[in-house]
Amino acid sequence: MRTVYLGTSDFAVTVLGHLARSDHRPNLVITRPDRPRGRGRKVQAPPVADAARLLGLELYQPDSVNSEEALERIALAQPASVCICAFGALVKDPLLTAYPMLNVHPSLLPRWRGAAPIERAIEAGDEQTGVTIMRPVEEMDAGPICLQRELAVRPDDDYGSLSRRLAELGGELLVEALDTSPEFRDQPEEGVTVAPKIGPEDRLLDPERTAPELERRVRALTPHVGAYVELPDGERLGVRRAAVAGGSVGQGQLAAHDDHLLYGTADGALDLLEVQPAGGRPMDAAAYLRGHGAKLGGSV
Repeated sequence: MRTVYLGTSDFAVTVLGHLARSDHRPNLVITRPDRPRGRGRKVQAPPVADAARLLGLELYQPDSVNSEEALERIALAQPASVCICAFGALVKDPLLTAYPMLNVHPSLLPRWRGAAPIERAIEAGDEQTGVTIMRPVEEMDAGPICLQRELAVRPDDDYGSLSRRLAELGGELLVEALDTSPEFRDQPEEGVTVAPKIGPEDRLLDPERTAPELERRVRALTPHVGAYVELPDGERLGVRRAAVAGGSVGQGQLAAHDDHLLYGTADGALDLLEVQPAGGRPMDAAAYLRGHGAKLGGSV
């Protein structure tokens, strides 16, 4: 079957690999334009662009996938199906309804519609998540479903580990949907939740929340976005691994206990196991305390 693939992120790279190895190898891959990224603001290609080149697939990077030029380029590929995964831009009519479309969404819809379903599932403490293959519609992630499969969320999963497993599952399900053309069914009206994009306010480890909530937030944002606490001098200290700890620390305060770095929360303490100073590299708490312990407000 002739396909066109729309994707951008590392997650979409994994799904593209499955598609390229199947009988539905894309005739055209569309991704976002190269953009400045990182601290140095160096212009870089999206991950899917690099992957398409390595796979020898035809690549197209329009400013807008909804432009007349993009519509013409897609029409030349003569797709029987357009596949979408983590593309990062809105697909509108007439493209939205011009071809049969399959979208790979990493949640069990209707739970976690939106931009950050993996992060929100971890943060909420969900024990199960999964992948849904659906038909996109104008309303965000509200289209009918043709395939859905569960995946357990492990107690130690962070975004990196869970997203890798979901991407593999997403690639398998997309190929299965193209192979078997399962029937679509409407999403249930009950159980709809929204997974909004991660904003700056989501990264702060708010001491008014409980230690288990903050531990889940750290895992949800590691390694791609990153959570942080504010130091007494106003600097941000990145937190890459944490655990719920015993003991008592003043809410919002940081304290050293042996080689542990504790952060006071609404119901106890969070043990900051691995941290990253501003402009520095990740390190365990003991190494951080040896070099930066004087910045803390005290010890316990």
